[in-house]
Amino acid sequence: MGVRDVSKRILLGRKLRSSQLGETLLPKRIALPVFASDALSSVAYAPDEVFLMLSVAGISAYAWSWKIGLAVAVVLLTVVASYRQTVHAYPSGGGDYEVATVNLGRNAGITVGAALLVDYVLTVAV
Repeated sequence: MGVRDVSKRILLGRKLRSSQLGETLLPKRIALPVFASDALSSVAYAPDEVFLMLSVAGISAYAWSWKIGLAVAVVLLTVVASYRQTVHAYPSGGGDYEVATVNLGRNAGITVGAALLVDYVLTVAV
């Protein structure tokens, strides 16, 4: 065992056997708020920017605000429906990476993985 392996074992602990991995799943009441934040963050900043632009356009432009709010709600419902379909079709939990890899090939999966990584970094940065 090298220094890297020893330090990794000290920081992270022993590797889990495959039979133990089922015990690491989060219950739905915890997993949903944690992982649903990705979908919410995807549509959270757009309304703020739209309303900012409406304020620049003038007070009469706020008459469009209810239509914009409705459009944002439709986008959020579409994202939720898409996630539900993905969870049912791919119960192993691979997410977008697995969907792209299975349906479009390895290069598409790597591209999706890179895009998600950039998305998460930008979401945290904002």
